[in-house]
Amino acid sequence: MSAPVTVAITRVLPTGHEAEMMSWLNAGIGLAEKFPGFLGAGWVRTEPDSEEWHMLYRFADQTSLEQWEHSPQRQWWRSAASGLGVVESRVEKRTGIEGWFDVPQSTVLETGGTASPPPSAPPRWKQATTIFLVFFPLSVVANFASRELLGDVVLPLRVLATVLVMTPLMTYLLLPWITRRLQWWLQGQPPPWRA
Repeated sequence: MSAPVTVAITRVLPTGHEAEMMSWLNAGIGLAEKFPGFLGAGWVRTEPDSEEWHMLYRFADQTSLEQWEHSPQRQWWRSAASGLGVVESRVEKRTGIEGWFDVPQSTVLETGGTASPPPSAPPRWKQATTIFLVFFPLSVVANFASRELLGDVVLPLRVLATVLVMTPLMTYLLLPWITRRLQWWLQGQPPPWRA
């Protein structure tokens, strides 16, 4: 049995079509939700005026992902964006949490006609620190909210509710966000403000 697979796609869209892009992305998520093995999806932009749109979706295994990716519904959905001028600039498939710390292959430079080897994964202590930076504050907020909202619910169910909220937030929003922000540190490079 294969592990869950997360697909990260960066798409570029010229400004001025944000409403159409949001509708198109949400329509794609709506179609994917109907496929067996679908675990969730979401999208973010790095800044309000950014032309880059980052979309993540996750399936329970490689087989269910392939059913979605080769489906006529997805082909129709992708063709519906042809008038918007959407361009896919990067597609990555990852399994497990460590994949969030890999350097995107689009950043690997070619020198003299041969690709330089991709940088190695950051040390585990840096990975753990990065996870802690988003997990601790989210845990504090989630535990406070669960105590206030679900104080009368038995502990195992309260913990279950908290985990069900925290897991997608960590996987689809917070880990990708913090990893992008700390990529320089994870790879042992100078901070961007010193570049």
